[in-house]
Amino acid sequence: MSQTSPSTTNASTIEAWNTVLFEKFSRYEHILIEGLGQHGEALFARFPPPRGAGVRVLDIGCGFGDSTVRLGSLVGGGEVVGVDCAQNFVDASSRRAAAAGADRVRFLRRDVQVDDLGGPYDAAYARFGTMFFDSPVAALRNIRRSLAPGGRLVMSVWRKRQDNPCFYIPQQVVEGFIETSDKATDQVTCGPGPFSMASADVLSDQLLAAGFEEPRLLRFDAPLCMGRTVDEAIAFASDIGPAGESLRLARTKAAHLEQEITAALREALRPLEREDGFWATSSTWLVAASVPVAR
Repeated sequence: MSQTSPSTTNASTIEAWNTVLFEKFSRYEHILIEGLGQHGEALFARFPPPRGAGVRVLDIGCGFGDSTVRLGSLVGGGEVVGVDCAQNFVDASSRRAAAAGADRVRFLRRDVQVDDLGGPYDAAYARFGTMFFDSPVAALRNIRRSLAPGGRLVMSVWRKRQDNPCFYIPQQVVEGFIETSDKATDQVTCGPGPFSMASADVLSDQLLAAGFEEPRLLRFDAPLCMGRTVDEAIAFASDIGPAGESLRLARTKAAHLEQEITAALREALRPLEREDGFWATSSTWLVAASVPVAR
């Protein structure tokens, strides 16, 4: 398995994803794979990957590797390379692929913003893997360099938080208790955050500035299960997304107010209850843009 040294530019963000965020996401792996998988399936259906012997596809921000393995089944005789900045996610992905017998899938640890991604690839996919770059245009430009002329970047990114009550409702609750001044400034963070590419105008401008052409954005909404029980939903809301990040960074105050915050979350999540759990809308952009072909 190839490795590179963490870049000094993104060292703090990479440390966050390889430690505290990996641990958090691992606790809710089943919820995330099921919920986020809906957006991945919509992405693959709307913008299918190329197929056939010799095809090479890149999966950016491979996480637990489920999207990479799925791409491997779609490209037929081709190869899929999953990359992630966090070694723990690369290891988790490798275990998943081995268990699935996905022999045309492999994984590398790479900082997509600065590292050589090992192209040329015929296509690059990213299911929620592009929103956390400190310099998004630089990262998108590096992805474009890894693609063959005419190759396509396809990705899903979160739309505005107001249309994602699965995250926005807990955020509103937590912001009633936690202020910016309560958050520690010496802790590692996830980077710009999950909604950094929510603006269609900003995202299309970033893609064009990175050298892509004809960006297309399609809205896709799907219900996301936050937990089968109220306690699981509260735990998910307290750990994942902006609310979880705020509670982690303000852990001293959050610990002091834990009972009050938990009670407020319980009340706020009550309208989301169904017979089979607590459900809220998740809303994304399905995005595609192409590398120009020399004329």
